[in-house]
Amino acid sequence: MAKPQLFFNPLKNLTNQFDKLVNGRLWLKVLFALALGVILGVLLGPDLNLVSAGTVKIITAWLALPGQVFLAVIQMIVVPLVVASIVRGLAANNNPAAMKQNGLIALVFIAISTALAAAIGILLALNIQPGNFVDATALIDANITPAVNAVATGFPDASEFPDKVSALIPKNPLASMASGEMLQVILFAAVLGAALLSIPASQSKPLFDLLGALQEVSLRIVSWAMLLAPLAVFGLITKLVANLGLDVLTGMAIYMATVILGLFIISIGYIIVAKFTLAQRSREFFGNVRELLLLAFSTSSSAAVMPITLQVVEDKLHVRPDVSRFLVPLGATINMTGTALYQGVATVFLAQVFHVDLSLTSYVFIVTMSVAASIGSPATPGAGIIILSMVLEGVGIPAAGIALILGVDRILDMCRTSVNVLGDVVTCTTVQYFTKDANKGDVISPLEKENE
Repeated sequence: MAKPQLFFNPLKNLTNQFDKLVNGRLWLKVLFALALGVILGVLLGPDLNLVSAGTVKIITAWLALPGQVFLAVIQMIVVPLVVASIVRGLAANNNPAAMKQNGLIALVFIAISTALAAAIGILLALNIQPGNFVDATALIDANITPAVNAVATGFPDASEFPDKVSALIPKNPLASMASGEMLQVILFAAVLGAALLSIPASQSKPLFDLLGALQEVSLRIVSWAMLLAPLAVFGLITKLVANLGLDVLTGMAIYMATVILGLFIISIGYIIVAKFTLAQRSREFFGNVRELLLLAFSTSSSAAVMPITLQVVEDKLHVRPDVSRFLVPLGATINMTGTALYQGVATVFLAQVFHVDLSLTSYVFIVTMSVAASIGSPATPGAGIIILSMVLEGVGIPAAGIALILGVDRILDMCRTSVNVLGDVVTCTTVQYFTKDANKGDVISPLEKENE
């Protein structure tokens, strides 16, 4: 009996040490789940061919169930959390001029960073030329329309803009909430918050308290969902790698490396901005946001991690609620720097594959559309492909060429979502930095003053 005891003691000690290591460290659990998911995905994938395709489909479907439940719960609570957060964020500041300043600085920062991201993507693709490393005839179906028949549509007609602007106003807020039209939901919440400030505090207090309770309940549900996060990441990554295979990844390696290099450059830029706008060291800042970025990477959805973004920004980075509760939901909807860079690289890549010559006007169009199309795009997995098809059509590249990059899009979607979320965080720190003096003493709402 002594020999088995001697054998199991070191194993038990190792298990105890591992439990102590990961206890309370969600980001570490997520990392282990990512690694295990990749390993199991390779074992189940078509490269080793150890398991039949039908069996793999069943196994990965069940393994991905916790991930689907996790995403469903988060997405279920996003709309009420956004409405409650924006209304309370606006009502937490009784200075209309300060609110206007917050929004203006945020929009300028987002527009500039998105345009720079698209330009960086174009420059990287022009210098690395990933399209020259791909044999399009071997990867694309022969039925794709030849590039010579594609026609550049250019910028939208000026007469279309009034209709597009009026379409942003939610005619039926409940329908917008049901369909997940986040920009319309944000506009409705902003109008509701502004109306709350314009009526006497005694009348607005019941609705304000109700929204406060709704926000706390939403955050509690999110905390329950976070218990599933490691299992969710493990299942989703396993399914991705098992279905994708390594052949697709190696065939598009240069294209993927170009996108990831661009995203890394943007991330470094964001960290530099955070260093100047936040009273934290870069290492401390990264430690505070790493768990959030890992979850954004795993879920590929800015909206799914929006509640966690709010908690990180307020609790760990100490951003004022009047800034965070308005800008985090807004940023998750319109701040798409990672997506803009991806569009720049993908457009030039496909132009090289199809031998389409892009003019200076085409490059300006790509940058402009990357900024414009990001506004109102859904903060959900795969949204970048929808925007990319619009950009490709505008510069005369066959939209069917998306089939070439669709195989690896999921992995790149995960990477660019992390950058998008990092951008949301840095937008909050930047706005707070430039408005800290203007908003000093104005972060208590009239409702809260009446309660004191």
